[in-house]
Amino acid sequence: MNRQAVRKISLHESSSDAAFWRSRPPEERLRTLESIRREYHDWPDDTQHDDRPRLQRVCRVLKRT
Repeated sequence: MNRQAVRKISLHESSSDAAFWRSRPPEERLRTLESIRREYHDWPDDTQHDDRPRLQRVCRVLKRT
């Protein structure tokens, strides 16, 4: 039987999520971010690269005085 333990703590006792993620290797953080992004957009893992929506690219040239 697989059991999970849950412990209720006050908000003031909770540790920082940011501190946890800073302690993780960059590769793990990126894998997790990609997993969350795919889940959010409900994209299957076998989606072709060209079929995925992309962010619009914006380029501006500014002239300095």
